[in-house]
Amino acid sequence: MSSSKSKNTGLILEYDSGIVPPPYSHVFHMELDWSGNALKTLLELHYTDREDLSEQEILDEGFTLDDDFRFDGDLGKVWTKPIQELLSSSKWSGKSLDEGGIRIGILENGKVKDYKTPANQEEWQLLAQDLIQAIYESTNREAPLKVNYRNVTSDQTEDCSITVQFSNREVIFEKAGKKRNINWEYAIQLMKLVFTPDYHYDIAKESAGTKRGQYIDCGDGYWHQLGKGVVNIDPSFDAVGKIQEGFEDLLAG
Repeated sequence: MSSSKSKNTGLILEYDSGIVPPPYSHVFHMELDWSGNALKTLLELHYTDREDLSEQEILDEGFTLDDDFRFDGDLGKVWTKPIQELLSSSKWSGKSLDEGGIRIGILENGKVKDYKTPANQEEWQLLAQDLIQAIYESTNREAPLKVNYRNVTSDQTEDCSITVQFSNREVIFEKAGKKRNINWEYAIQLMKLVFTPDYHYDIAKESAGTKRGQYIDCGDGYWHQLGKGVVNIDPSFDAVGKIQEGFEDLLAG
């Protein structure tokens, strides 16, 4: 792989969600070309097997009646290095994708040399999701993710926020009107933790709490108190505690 790395000008990613039921089931075809000054990107995403669902069943799951999407344009060159690094570190599997997954076509001088199935499926699927999110942001289909956090102690109330911008692969931390960039990987791991616990929306508030405790708004305008409205799903993994630790580190920085 390393000997031909200089010849690699891009990738083709082909994904099938497999046994996932509709309206969630989907496929996508993504072409990435980094031979120029930008990351030239083509995305064709199609939701499958919705014929037997009523319109209301689709809407009830949070989808629309027209979720298929196509993009043909440029993404920031900042994404090229993470893609190339994952490509160079990947190992390949001889197994077929009977239950869905992602396969990769490696471009050399603009042409597909061959298709391979990565053994590290999850890493590639997460990268593809990040790239799709970058496309959605660059086309204003979705706004960047912004998570707000409040820590109330007996002495003070501290407010902060994290804004994850996939379009340019930057994360902005804001506290007391001051902004700074924070490490991408650190922020993504913290965001994964944020969406790990169970959120009790029946006791959520539309404004942040003022009593002693920690509060979080995951970007939808509803505030939850850690430990009461946000609880661990797996008793062996303290996601709530790790969320608190992550934000405390940022507030102290």
